[in-house]
Amino acid sequence: MKVKEEEIEAIVKKVLSNLNHEIKVSKCEDVGIFQDMNEAIRAAKDAQKKLRNLSMESREKIIQNIRKKIMENKKILAEMGVSETGMGKVEHKIIKHELVALKTPGTEDIVTTAWSGDKGLTLVEMGPFGVIGAITPSTNPSETVLCNSIGMIAAGNSVVFNPHPGAVNVSNYAVKLVNEAVMEAGGPENLAVSVEKPTLETGNVMFKSADVSLLVATGGPGVVTSVLSSGKRAIGAGAGNPPVVVDETADIKKAAKDIVDGATFDNNLPCIAEKEVVSVDKITDELIYYMQQNGCYKIEGEEIEKLIELVLENKNGRTSLNRKWVGKDAHLILKAIGIDADESIRCIIFEAEKDNPLVVEELMMPILGVVRAKNIDDAIMIAAELEHGNRHSAHMHSKNVDNLTKFGKIIDTAIFVKNAPSYAALGYGGEGYCTFTIASRTGEGLTSARTFTKSRRCVLADGLSIR
Repeated sequence: MKVKEEEIEAIVKKVLSNLNHEIKVSKCEDVGIFQDMNEAIRAAKDAQKKLRNLSMESREKIIQNIRKKIMENKKILAEMGVSETGMGKVEHKIIKHELVALKTPGTEDIVTTAWSGDKGLTLVEMGPFGVIGAITPSTNPSETVLCNSIGMIAAGNSVVFNPHPGAVNVSNYAVKLVNEAVMEAGGPENLAVSVEKPTLETGNVMFKSADVSLLVATGGPGVVTSVLSSGKRAIGAGAGNPPVVVDETADIKKAAKDIVDGATFDNNLPCIAEKEVVSVDKITDELIYYMQQNGCYKIEGEEIEKLIELVLENKNGRTSLNRKWVGKDAHLILKAIGIDADESIRCIIFEAEKDNPLVVEELMMPILGVVRAKNIDDAIMIAAELEHGNRHSAHMHSKNVDNLTKFGKIIDTAIFVKNAPSYAALGYGGEGYCTFTIASRTGEGLTSARTFTKSRRCVLADGLSIR
């Protein structure tokens, strides 16, 4: 049964009016949304066979149309994401969709290496895996779906999504947009597919399917561990607890603004965002002063304890986040602990020891603990401990190249941003491409189209060398 165009239009109008909604994207197979995971995989397999027969020029036309479709729908996607998940900020999610559209590598990332000599010609081509199974998060739902789709399709693959149940509507809306863009550009339907009701069971079907050649998980440690235990080739983009170090040589005023800007972007949902500050004691008071000048509210004593009780939970002897407060505005969190703060307050800060649970846990909230260190060596050691060996992201403000080098070697993360907000790592205010799948755990780092390819060596002996 197909959804009528007027029904889709009504859905979009409802989103734009900021009404509470429960969007049913589509039950139509022709837009990539299926009730059964096995059917979705079969459709993606058929679509990938058709994609293989298209030229790289045709592939690039598809990618360009996906980019266009994202830009046309960036506001709708941002509003849907905030409305459905209750997390983040619309204006920041719009920026993230712009980054996906403009800075995610496409077919230009697929390059050939060649050797030509007396013994002939050898080429190394980047070929597709086939059908890729992708798990996507609730924190960056449509951004991850769209970013993955661009890279995976550019590499010649089709992709089956099992989105986070808490963001299924906006994720599947993004899948629908991808299919619209593909078909408008003359490509096959179902290059990107998903299921109407994603569950652990639909994920397990995807993990076990013989038709899925590669798994890509973007999310928490549990889902990454699941794909790495599947027996298939897997790329794991897991959690981090990115520290930011500030030494006495830094431009303290600028560092304070950069840290607050990075930590409050989309209310600290990005996994790369600054989660705690480790500063040399000598400049900590000055740093805190300027952080307060940039929209931070400092809490102390019992207020810190109230905050711990509010945003953290103890389940079966383990500390976990109270998901109710993930991605929420700072002034709302403050109000919940009895502090009437203005909406201009962007971030909650406090001084703490390195073992404070609000420092140890990755909160994904606009909350920053500030830990004092005796000197730069002490700061580096504390920061490395708080990063928990995730090897994800870390940041530093310093004008001392030796200090920057020392921290970079010790922290050994996929991302290391110096003297800028964390989001510079995604090409926003910094150079380089964008991705929302940062595979720190499996070592690929910032993924792009070439990440989703297999290397194939083609050798012709004693021929085609005409030098």
